[in-house]
Amino acid sequence: MTISTLVDTDVLIDLVALQADPAQRAWSRAQFLAALDEGTVATSVIVWAEITQKEAGERRLRALFAPFDLQEEPLPFEAAFPAGQAHRLYRERGGQRERTLPDFLIGAHALVAGHRLLTRDGARYRNYFPDLRIICPETHP
Repeated sequence: MTISTLVDTDVLIDLVALQADPAQRAWSRAQFLAALDEGTVATSVIVWAEITQKEAGERRLRALFAPFDLQEEPLPFEAAFPAGQAHRLYRERGGQRERTLPDFLIGAHALVAGHRLLTRDGARYRNYFPDLRIICPETHP
């Protein structure tokens, strides 16, 4: 069985941003390279859209990520329901609307596609996707 990992936006930003916290950047790089050694590493349209907010040119952005061998994976339609349910639960618990639905779509994508999720924001995903395999600083120091 091939191990596959979906990478969250925060980790990809750490890989290419010079202003990233050195400790976070080191952790993200080490975990990303470990995931590559273990199997496929993928990104989604949502993660890519979040990354583009940091960079004006797509050609330059693609060049930055070319060495990382990221697989571009479409968002499965089956991710919509668990993402919506997680968002509903989040709102019922008093959460604000600001940045939640993209995160829930990323988590649901990883879950329904059978990926692990590589993120620095493990608590958010763990609270709403308890069956998701998460690689985060708390579980992989």
